[in-house]
Formats: sequence, structure tokens, C-alpha cells
Amino acid sequence: MVADVLREAILRGILLAGQQLRQDEIARELGVSHIPVREALRQLEAEGLVRLRPYRGFEVSELSPEEVEELYEIRIPLECQALRLAFPHLTDEDLERAERILDAIDAEGDPSAWSELNTEFHAVLYAPSRRQRLLNLIRTLRTNVDRYLRLYISVMQRKQYSQREHRKILEAVRRRDAAGAVAALEEHLGIACRMLVDYLRRERKADERERGG
Repeated sequence: MVADVLREAILRGILLAGQQLRQDEIARELGVSHIPVREALRQLEAEGLVRLRPYRGFEVSELSPEEVEELYEIRIPLECQALRLAFPHLTDEDLERAERILDAIDAEGDPSAWSELNTEFHAVLYAPSRRQRLLNLIRTLRTNVDRYLRLYISVMQRKQYSQREHRKILEAVRRRDAAGAVAALEEHLGIACRMLVDYLRRERKADERERGG
């Protein structure tokens, strides 16, 4: 429960990158002892959402553009492999569920809710791969970059284009075009990576100019 609360606060931008996480304050606010707080922070550290700094304790981690790029370099082949493995087992029911999720995204205005539905859409397509370790690894990698993706989506009005890419993936799956679906997924993730990395680099340059000024 403690990990879930902290994770959601980080993903929604309530807890910001670089913010120190004081265990006694968290324990007091959530009405728990220090032990579950310590365990939760260790779990979030393994997920890459927090880091332990010498003499400072835990703080919300901040990803550089280069780290985001590396995460996508790992994610893209893993997610393509998950879709490839899932392909023979995807049912009409799976595709109908994926379609309903895309319709829900079209109607959703909140970037956080949009992001959760986006994750669900991909999960529906990957789940029939029956590779739980692979799916767990993908989930961890997605969570690590998700807070930045939410920000970039809301700032850059990316939803419309992303939805077009999602439907391209789904249409290829409906046609039972495995190669086309995987290629569309790779393109979709690659575009998100490039745009997010470019956004973070611009933000870093703006911060550097502000500090220099």
C-alpha cells in the first residue's frame, strides 16, 4: 500500500524529481511504522523511481534524456518480442477489449488517466505471450519513464497522433499481419522516444540558460 501511494504520487508529479523523501514524515502521514516505508522505498528504488543518496537518504530520481533514451533502447525490442510471442494467441475478444480501451482514450481528457489506459492497451496485446518475467520487466521499464511521458503528452498535445499509431497497430493485428503489427509498434515507440528525449533536452537547456542568467 505504501509503495502504491508513493508510486502514484511520483507518476502524477505530486512528488517531484530531486525531492527528498523523509521516512518519518511518510510514516506519520500514512499512519504506518517505519518498516513498511523502508520496504516501499527499496521497492521503488528497484523500479528506478527513487534513489538513495549518501548523507541525504531517499529522493525521487530524475532521468536524464540519455537515460530515457537507454530505457527505450531496452523497451522497444522487449515489447516487440512480447507482441510477436502473443500474436498467435490473440483472440477476437482481446482485440475488442483493445478497441474499447482506445475509444476510452479518445474520450479521456486527463493525461494521468490517458496514460493508465495507454499502458492497459499495450498490456492487452502483450498478455497472451505467456511470458510473465518478460511482462514484469516491460511493466517496470514503462513505469520508470511514465511520469515523463505524462508530462510530455500534456505539454505537446501528442494524444491524437499516438492514437493514430495505436489504431495502426491494432489494424495490423486484426489483419493477422504479425510483421506489420510489430513494425507499427516499433515505429510508435521510436517516435515517442525521440520526441520525449528532444523535449527533455530542450527543458535541460532552458534550465541551464536560466541558471546562467
